[in-house]
Amino acid sequence: MGITKSEIFTKEQNSIAKIAKVLGHPARIAILQSIIKSQSCICGDLVTEIGLAQPTVSQHLKELKNLGIIKGTISGTSVCYCINHENWNEIKAILNNFLNLNNLAENCCKI
Repeated sequence: MGITKSEIFTKEQNSIAKIAKVLGHPARIAILQSIIKSQSCICGDLVTEIGLAQPTVSQHLKELKNLGIIKGTISGTSVCYCINHENWNEIKAILNNFLNLNNLAENCCKI
């Protein structure tokens, strides 16, 4: 496997790519939607709702937590996850800035 040479890209480009990679799995999107809908969630509830094995859900939660989009608090033997609103808003801003880039030459590819 080749080296990605991520150091040749801007901080913004690397941030967008990292966000896209973490959000690039439908299970993670389903987990986020579930947490958003319920305002907070316990991992066991996610296993039932998402329909994946506990280790699989835990791995997806780990990726979301590493990105900082969710945070967790320990409650007995369970971990309760919720959206990290500060990071959520920062990620929204990064993606909005990127997605709002406009190509002024709308007819550039018409032959």
